[in-house]
Amino acid sequence: MKFGKAEKLGSLNLKKIYRILKKVKSYAPVISELSEKKLADKTKYFKKKLAGGASLDEILPEAYAVVCEADKRILGMYPYDVQIMGAIALNNGILAEMNTGEGKTLVATMPLYLNALTGKSTFLVTANEYLAYRDAIEMGAVYKFLGLTVMPGVPRNPGDRFTNEEKKKIYAADIVYTTHSVLGFDYLFNNLVKSAEERFMRDFYYVIIDEADSALLDAAQMPLIIAGAPRVQSNLYKMADFFVKTLVEERDYKKEDKKVWLTDEGVKRAEAFFRIDNFYSRKYFEVNRHVTLALRAKALYELTKDYVISEKDGIVLIDSSTGRMVPGVKITGGQHQAIEQKEGVKLTQENRSVASITYQSLFLLFPKMAGMSGTISDSKQELSDIYGAKVLVIPTNKKLLRKDLKTVYCKDSLQQYSEAIKAAVNAHQKGRPVLIIVSSIGETEIVSKLLLDEKIPHNVLNANNAYWEAGIIKEAGQKDAVTVATSMAGRGTDIKLGKEVKELGGLAVIGIGRMKNTRQERQAIGRAGRQGDPGTSRFYVSLEDDVVSGELADDIEKYISGKRRISTRKIRKIINGAQRSGDDNAVRYRKNAMEYDKVLQKQRDIIYSTRDELLSGGNVTVGTIMNVAAKNIDILLKKRLDKATLNRYILDNLSTRIDCKIDEADLKNKKLVKEHLFKIIEDGITAKESYLDDHMLFTEYIRRCILRAVDDGWVEQVDYLQQLQNAMGGRSHAGRNPIFEYQIEARESFRDMEESIHLNIIRNILLSNVTIVQKGDKKTINIMDP
Repeated sequence: MKFGKAEKLGSLNLKKIYRILKKVKSYAPVISELSEKKLADKTKYFKKKLAGGASLDEILPEAYAVVCEADKRILGMYPYDVQIMGAIALNNGILAEMNTGEGKTLVATMPLYLNALTGKSTFLVTANEYLAYRDAIEMGAVYKFLGLTVMPGVPRNPGDRFTNEEKKKIYAADIVYTTHSVLGFDYLFNNLVKSAEERFMRDFYYVIIDEADSALLDAAQMPLIIAGAPRVQSNLYKMADFFVKTLVEERDYKKEDKKVWLTDEGVKRAEAFFRIDNFYSRKYFEVNRHVTLALRAKALYELTKDYVISEKDGIVLIDSSTGRMVPGVKITGGQHQAIEQKEGVKLTQENRSVASITYQSLFLLFPKMAGMSGTISDSKQELSDIYGAKVLVIPTNKKLLRKDLKTVYCKDSLQQYSEAIKAAVNAHQKGRPVLIIVSSIGETEIVSKLLLDEKIPHNVLNANNAYWEAGIIKEAGQKDAVTVATSMAGRGTDIKLGKEVKELGGLAVIGIGRMKNTRQERQAIGRAGRQGDPGTSRFYVSLEDDVVSGELADDIEKYISGKRRISTRKIRKIINGAQRSGDDNAVRYRKNAMEYDKVLQKQRDIIYSTRDELLSGGNVTVGTIMNVAAKNIDILLKKRLDKATLNRYILDNLSTRIDCKIDEADLKNKKLVKEHLFKIIEDGITAKESYLDDHMLFTEYIRRCILRAVDDGWVEQVDYLQQLQNAMGGRSHAGRNPIFEYQIEARESFRDMEESIHLNIIRNILLSNVTIVQKGDKKTINIMDP
């Protein structure tokens, strides 16, 4: 299969898309006359054309016309012209902005079908399991009719888990609907398997990311981490918590956005408290790490905003992007334990990080990536810089009738909530459905209480059940309905207006608080006015909104308390400026996080490539093993040796017994020592080979010993880099370059890891206990760690 020139990712514009749209529509009359069998047989026809050298661009018009007709016959929906335009853009790796309610789910059927014809892996990833399962089942009927296989990558019942064999079946399907997190974790698990037979994923090829701005920007740097063996619990949590509670803001530490750092005075106090001479020395890394974690817990994590305390579960985090509680999820790197210490909750076990990847790195693994969202054009430059992706705004199917009313600027939250509730009551009295959008769970509770005071029945969405949430949000457009939700709640589920609602003015969206960025506000506004429906939106903001906190804090307090007068114009300037500043800081944070992630990504690529080679039966000769042994011995001989040290080295790494013919005087003769150690290694390898008495078994034994050494070394490295990045938090504000220092320390630790792996390869081969197991006609081996 070859790619046409026009298939260069992101090369399209609207003018070209219109031309391709005409070609798609030109096939419609002929395609509509086909019988169901002939329509379904088109799949075989397209695959044959691709096998003969045709490009996807060349078959796209006819293939899209086939899917459109299948959509009509199976789902009863024939895609609009603008939906076909969106589908054309998605095939070219474009991030398409399509307004809420424009039918993005149907749009995806065309590019997913087209790219699945290649026989390569094709995915649609979305925000939650409810949407992934729903769309796989509903849209899956179209693909199955056309002869393709489709699977949901998530279980039907939340909480259920797939077996390895079930995952093989899922990822073998032509098209997979799944979530960002499930795909990421499965990728990590697929790279932790111990044999080729256990692998369940194919190589990545094409992905469409639903709600792409959420995945590629808001959650892009969130690391997906698989935790392994627990760490030894440290009493430094208690000491560090006690220490940071003695610190005074501005004098000992400073805070800006989501960063906090010790001042020079704070560093001096830390060194005095812990009796150390250099707070940033690698020697005192654990002290630095625990102080940083405790300081972040004190200054950056707030009760009810970032987490709540549950009698059953202890610290329960709140997802900042959805406002929902996420029981069972922990912040990694010891931050969760630092918050527990701060709140006096029993400390849970801190686990090591075994494997890790960010969404940013995950999606960059795809040779062909596209995405859809109603609010992505605001960040087109950042998306181009990071992902090399083009953003294209697709026209709406019908003229937008929604009225976006001017924002109401208030001095304080009392006035803000009063005005917003008054507007909600007014709309409700007319029978209009009302959707009140806030930023946090705490705010939903405030609004709920105020609505109860007004005796207005309503639904509150701040749960952690996307299935239940989608059902509620779906009914939010009915007459007299009042719904209170966090900014991202129910995203991906359309709000359709009930009977008589259009005549009443449609859905009224009331936003309380200036949100983190304009994208989130546009997402909230877009709830109203879908597909040409009437509706209104208005935001009520104040100087007490979260985005303003930290900006001119002292002056703002004087304005709020009434000690100083302030005009509406100045309120608007302060609030909007704070949002812009916060958004700019978020962009800088994401770019910095990308630099950190590049380091781990390069190292991960090296390790995963090594694992793949080993799993695929890569040949490792005895000569290669002896080369590794030679490097280990050279490192040993650089140290000052005495007989006790040499004997310890032999017992720890080479043999269970000492038959040392080297005297103390001979230790100065490095050549003699090297020859002696080489002899021990050669004899040990020969003994293993003789015992196994089968070349295939011996090769498998060597492969598994090397794989275990690589995995053990990589686990330590991933865990260390996670801790290191957390500890780098405030170094830039201490007159240091944290990214540069991180890169240096990461390189040094990678070299240390390589040495450790080489040492453990020889140790595993020589000291592991191996037994032969007869299973019918086949022999296998069991290996016990040394």
